[in-house]
Amino acid sequence: MAKGIKKTGVPSWEELKSSPGLPDADRLEEGPVAFIECVQEIPCNPCETVCPFGAIEVGSPITNLPKLYGEKCTGCGLCVAACPGLAIFKVHKNYTNTTSLVEFPFEYHPLPKTGETVRCVNREGKFVVEGKVVKIRNSKQFDATALVTVEVPKKYFLEVRSIERKR
Repeated sequence: MAKGIKKTGVPSWEELKSSPGLPDADRLEEGPVAFIECVQEIPCNPCETVCPFGAIEVGSPITNLPKLYGEKCTGCGLCVAACPGLAIFKVHKNYTNTTSLVEFPFEYHPLPKTGETVRCVNREGKFVVEGKVVKIRNSKQFDATALVTVEVPKKYFLEVRSIERKR
């Protein structure tokens, strides 16, 4: 089966690895960092304009893929909420010896509750693993995009990208 954003609507791992928005392996070890999964050359740059640290560059033309400068990224997460394509996540690989944190935009109601165990899903919306909600950020500054942070077993930090919606 063909994979990739043009065939399935979901970026393939090959597309992600070749994009300039991923932090390198060393930066992933250091702490929270943006993980930009934007692989389509579309006119968009809110991530660049919102970053107060200059860690993201789109430049000119505005259709360039966003480039992450991992050494400048503090993991503040402002870009996660600013991305209209919901294509930016924040990962903290080494939250504990055995767990990682993944923060993602969540534009559904009801929101989960802090401390709740939730079913985490991958980029395709398929169940991966249960996780624990450790934080919800729902600021007016985020223009109605809540940020949900889940704690998951470390081996899933590159896979978990959201949670199942409550029905």
